[in-house]
This record gives sequence, structure tokens and C-alpha cells, in this order.
Amino acid sequence: MLTGAILLIVVRRSPSADRGTPANSNTSNVDEQVDYAAVLNALPLGIVIAAADGTVVLRNGVASAAVGLRHVDLLVDAAVDRLLRDTRETGRNNSERLELFGPPPRVLIVSTALIGGGNSVAVIEDVSERTRIDTVRTDFVANISHELKTPVGALSVLAETIQEETDPEVIKRLSTKMVVESHRMADTIDDLLELSKIEFDAPLRHNNIDLAQLIVDAIERNSHAATMAGVTLSRQVADGLFSVTGDRVQLLSAISNLIDNAVKYSEPGDTVTVRLSKTVSNIVIDVVDEGIGIPPADIDRIFERFYRVDKARGRGTGGTGLGLSIVRHIMANHGGEVNVTSQEGEGSCFSLLLPIPVGDNRANAI
Repeated sequence: MLTGAILLIVVRRSPSADRGTPANSNTSNVDEQVDYAAVLNALPLGIVIAAADGTVVLRNGVASAAVGLRHVDLLVDAAVDRLLRDTRETGRNNSERLELFGPPPRVLIVSTALIGGGNSVAVIEDVSERTRIDTVRTDFVANISHELKTPVGALSVLAETIQEETDPEVIKRLSTKMVVESHRMADTIDDLLELSKIEFDAPLRHNNIDLAQLIVDAIERNSHAATMAGVTLSRQVADGLFSVTGDRVQLLSAISNLIDNAVKYSEPGDTVTVRLSKTVSNIVIDVVDEGIGIPPADIDRIFERFYRVDKARGRGTGGTGLGLSIVRHIMANHGGEVNVTSQEGEGSCFSLLLPIPVGDNRANAI
């Protein structure tokens, strides 16, 4: 009886059956051709089937992996047993969401139903990744709404104020603030578009890139902002050729974002240094500042969208909170990584690690 119940779930009627295939056809006996245990083990869902007396008669591979001897696994096992028992006693379908703190944290949905003959089935679905994506999406919408609402609100107030103003000096001061807020909103939108392009649809343009020249270009791009902030930009390039194949626009954006971030969190008189060197397997670009540093509690979160170590200061400098997230995605696109070391109150060092292609003598030359 139990086997028949499983067959009803996984067997789909073949097109030939609708055309009246003879009963003695060699292809008519589907049951003998399919390993149903293998089918259940291939499912991405955990399946637990219990007999009428509550005895578990089948547990597929995913379900076996979801339960075990750890405390969080025992919670899953207990939930499955409880929901199956309730379904057998009441005849109703059940569903329960389990949030397990791990490690690693997981979110599971356990659903149960009767499948005939007093047998019952529990389906365990791991929705951890879906939950994480939904959380990121919700946070993203909330953050971007806040980030755009601030300059839009400021522009509205300034426009209303300047509407009735006749003093030329006041008009000039208010219009200057309007320009600043407009640029702030434009920067946020530009960063959003760049991040979206990098994450989802932009194919890499494979250019042969001279990283030494790329650093010069990145420093030049940030020179005006550094001058206005009273910060000196310098570079240190080790001897040798530093050439990689990658997307020049993206890598220039990554280095520029790190320099821009370093300048924003530096004090007048500080120096931001961009270093270019190599290890056995990587070309390394370090952006070193003498700024406020990063508290240890914030290190793991600084690459999140809109996250700022010093929120008040970040808004004052006009940062969007997207720069480091852009850097992280660019490095992932190039098979590299971005690391950070920091001492609170003394400064930070962000390191871009680009893998040296096997056999690329240009990058290894010294």
C-alpha cells in the first residue's frame, strides 16, 4: 500500500498511454524500470514517510542530512515527528517554519500530509537562501528609500525657501546647497546602476591592463576630492611588470572606490597611499590610509550595501554606502578577493588580490 502511494506521487502517465498502447507493450511496465528510492534521493526536498503506527519506513538523503545528533538537528527531527503524529491523528495537513541559529543558520519549512492507508509524509524544504535573499531585498528597498528621501526632502525644503527669497546672498547660499543635494542623489543613483550592472548583466570586457597606469588614472580621478579634503595621495609601485587580463572599467572603479573611501575617512594632513606589489600567486593593490580605522565589530559588515562605520560622518561626506559593495562584486567577477586590516584610530589597509594567470610571465617579471 505504501509503495503504491509513492508511485502516485512520482509517476507521470506517459504520452503513449493516452494513445492506447497495448497492455503487453514492452514499455508499459514503468514500475519495473524506475528506481523510486533513487528518484526520492534525487529530490532537493527532504522526504520522510511514516506508516500508520508512526514507524518511519523511508527517509531520503536530504531528510537524513537534515537530522542527526546535533542539537539543531534534533529540533528538526522532533518537529517532523510531532507534525506527522498530528496529521495521523487529525487527518489535516500541517506546516511549520523552523528558524535554526546554527551554525550555520538555517530556515526550514516542514509540511505533512496523509498519503493513503494511514501512511503520512513529511516534506522538509530548506528556504535559507530564499530567506536571505528576501531579507537583503527588503533591507535594500528600505535603505535606498531612505538614501533618496533625504536629498529629495532637502531639495523640496530649499526650493520652497528660495521661492520667496529676495536677498541675492541667501539665494546664492540656498542654490549652492541645492546643487550639493542634487549631486548627492545623482551619486546614489549612479552607484546603484553600477552595482546592478556589475552584479547581473555586464559581461566582462577582457582587456590587457597595465595596473601601474591604472593606479595613476585612479589617483587622478580622486585628486580633486583629496585636495579639497587636505589629503595627500601617493603611490608606491614595486619593480616589474604588472599586467592582467580583465575589465579595465571595473578594475578602475574598484581602485577608485577604495581611494575615495580612504579620503572620506581621513583627516586634513593625512596621506592615502596606493601600493602595487605581488606574491607568488597574486598581484596585490593596497590602499592604505591614516584615518579613523574600523572597529573590530564592524569589520565583517563593511562590504554590506549602505553600511557605514561612522554613519553620521558617512552622510556628512556624501558617501552612498555602496562603494565597498561594488568593490567586492568586481573582485568576485575577476576571480580575486578584497581583504581589510584595520586598527581603530590609526587607519586601514584595503587589499585587492588579483590572481596571476598560470604562465603569465609579464605579471611575474621583476
